[in-house]
Amino acid sequence: MKVVVLAGGLSPERYVSLTSGTLVANALIENGHDVMLIDLYLGKLNKEFYPIYHNNKEKFRYTYNMPLENPDLKELKSLKDDDILIDKDIIDICSDADKVFLALHGSIGENGKLQSLLDIYNIKYTGTSSLGCMLSMHKDIAKRIMKSNNILTPSWKYINLNEEYEINTNYPIVVKPCSTGSSIGISIVNNQEELNNAIENAKKYEKEIILEEYIEGREFTVGILNNKPLEVIEIKPLVGFYDYNNKYQKGKTIEECPANIDNKTREELLSIALKVHKSLHLGQYSRIDFIIDKNNNTYCLEANTLPGMTPTSLLPQSANACNMNFNELCEIIIENR
Repeated sequence: MKVVVLAGGLSPERYVSLTSGTLVANALIENGHDVMLIDLYLGKLNKEFYPIYHNNKEKFRYTYNMPLENPDLKELKSLKDDDILIDKDIIDICSDADKVFLALHGSIGENGKLQSLLDIYNIKYTGTSSLGCMLSMHKDIAKRIMKSNNILTPSWKYINLNEEYEINTNYPIVVKPCSTGSSIGISIVNNQEELNNAIENAKKYEKEIILEEYIEGREFTVGILNNKPLEVIEIKPLVGFYDYNNKYQKGKTIEECPANIDNKTREELLSIALKVHKSLHLGQYSRIDFIIDKNNNTYCLEANTLPGMTPTSLLPQSANACNMNFNELCEIIIENR
């Protein structure tokens, strides 16, 4: 099969995406496919991932070392002479492939816009449809759908920073941009000064935010593959909360898989995860995040339509606990949509 792996893009999660794309591309090469890894935003300008096919008859494998800091998107924009989010060659390249593996995180890769464009050109791709991406990526919309389906989620307030707003809140509280992933732009605040700083930080990424009730408890995640829940993982950051650095730097977080929980709790998490997946019209695979408080109330935090595929990513760990290695996981994803 000829497979194009799309990664990168003009997204705060660009570096995570390029890491995911590298590993996915190499797995698919080893599985016997002809594979091209290309940067959605830069295209041929990214010489590191020049758009040519590779296969397992070669010794070639993609390499990428993920920087620790977030990408400078202004600097990235300066490399192009236009503001187009998709390189001009991408559609032609994808149209020539049998399947497109979306290894994108955030921005148009997960909010449904890219999926809509691929649908217009009848290009087959992995993951969730444009509808499911749109519903789940916007945290306010996703939480409204969860609430309407009797799925417990922390209480929240939606704010558009372009409009007049008033904040009366109890502390601590969580400030989140509405449509970012990888915990980018998220802050836990304890007073008015911290809240003001957190809003300014979130504003760097977008003008829509939510203020979410802070729930203290144990954090879990459940992967979904082909409408079946995988294994439960408990997430234990050594310091602070599960932010960008704790997610992507080795040794910062203990990820216990399978989670050390009783069967009742495990079955509840698996059941709710599948309910969230279906309620948000998610597709072939997803990852659903939870927190359980001291009173054993299970809150759904959010859903991820294109979970990370990095060395520390949770979906591959969840699949591995179900006796499915990384290459097998990538093969199932590429074959079944």
